[in-house]
Amino acid sequence: MLRNRKLYLFPILLALPLAGAVVPSDKPEDAGMSSERLQRIHQALQRHIDAGEISGAVTLVARRGRIVHFEAHGLMDLEAKKPMSKDAVFRLASMSKPITAVATMMLVEEGKIRLSDPVSKFIPEFKDTKVAMPRNGSRPGAPPEIYTVPADREITIQDLLTHTSGLMSNGIAQAEANRLVHREPDDTLATYIPKLGQAPLDFQPGTQWAYSGGAGPDVLSRICEIVSGQTYDVYLKTRLFEPLGMKDTFFYPPDDRRPRMPVLYQKNGLKKAPNQDGFSSKTYFSGAGGLMSTAEDYVQFAQMLLNGGVLNGKRFLGPRTVQLMSSNHVGDMFNGKLGRPAHGMGFGFLMALIQDSVAARLRVSNGSFGWDGAFGTQTWIDPKENMVTIIMLQEQVTQCQRDFEDAVMQAIVE
Repeated sequence: MLRNRKLYLFPILLALPLAGAVVPSDKPEDAGMSSERLQRIHQALQRHIDAGEISGAVTLVARRGRIVHFEAHGLMDLEAKKPMSKDAVFRLASMSKPITAVATMMLVEEGKIRLSDPVSKFIPEFKDTKVAMPRNGSRPGAPPEIYTVPADREITIQDLLTHTSGLMSNGIAQAEANRLVHREPDDTLATYIPKLGQAPLDFQPGTQWAYSGGAGPDVLSRICEIVSGQTYDVYLKTRLFEPLGMKDTFFYPPDDRRPRMPVLYQKNGLKKAPNQDGFSSKTYFSGAGGLMSTAEDYVQFAQMLLNGGVLNGKRFLGPRTVQLMSSNHVGDMFNGKLGRPAHGMGFGFLMALIQDSVAARLRVSNGSFGWDGAFGTQTWIDPKENMVTIIMLQEQVTQCQRDFEDAVMQAIVE
């Protein structure tokens, strides 16, 4: 194995078999980690389970191209007292977004999309977008009264990838956007996304960072459909999931997978959520948050990015593209947003990155990139340590994620 990791930003796993895209397992000590210290991951998770904050979890750590920790904790169904299983299928929510970034960049590499392309090139309804401006004298506590002005320029593909579009980003235009745009139960990406062209933007494109949590990545999903000629679920299945060996990743669970889905609980009090499918749908394939997956499936995707776009001899992206995706494109605009640290953070293509872990006060290596989901899932891809970490929860408990990070880092012994 490669020992001088500083020379390899994205290590190529020469020792892996070329048949079948499956990240293999190995002894922690062979990857520079301590088996004894890795047991602290379970201890950390158990404290949150005992405190009644989470029902259970699945955690996975891969280092130097080998899975060195893979464990289920707690229960997937409190009422039935059903133990969590390592093959549990979790609702990814926004951890779907890095997959959409890769899906988009594959088409960029093929020359079918440019980062500078205006969205209207593919969806004409976005041609004449407007930007909301606050009226003077709006009543305190009431939704801001607005008027609109023409956008200085059109929204681009890169604006959507970096959350700098201002589209449906919960700013001053949100109330008016909600009045103008409605998603119907039978909508698809093809029928809904063009409606978003009516929505006024929260700011001039490219001037701010604001989380377009649903609309932005879903517009990218629709563009992937238009360019590829396939519905987004089929595009992802044929171009990513099947080649990567992600057999349990989909937008809506087949009947035989439902018994493997942990119960989705509300954030406070572990009460069963009324909607157990989260953002998943049989017809609306949301690249923003609609995917479901397992820890073992997701590590195939994450390891591919860590390797610079290749897994087991099959290349999905070029290494320079992965470097571009995991570079900061927004200056200081992401710091302090979405509850993130006020310093030390950057944002790439639908993923955050650690620029200064000391300033951010996070136990994650500089250069790490990844994203999380509203139901508690999170991944970090760490080129410095040649490592992928994944925690799968179905309750958003931020401190549980921080404790997992700490337990992983203290287990590295070389």
